[in-house]
Amino acid sequence: MVKLRLQRTGAKNDAHYKIVVAKSTSPRDGRYIESIGHYHPSAPIKSQLNLKEELVVSWLKKGAQPTETVKALLKKQGILDKLK
Repeated sequence: MVKLRLQRTGAKNDAHYKIVVAKSTSPRDGRYIESIGHYHPSAPIKSQLNLKEELVVSWLKKGAQPTETVKALLKKQGILDKLK
């Protein structure tokens, strides 16, 4: 199964996350298929989340399952509403 999930990057106590498409059996920070955006929770609100919308929608249509956290981020951006 393919999932949309977060991959942790950044320094200790200053996490950045890549939003990636990866097999569910891959480790959290391991190999991934494609990077579709990034999330920086401690940045100002407007620059926290950067997604490639076309890729996200494409992967969701192909059957990729978002994790709970990524699903919440997609809702926040309004991408899940566009998909329905």
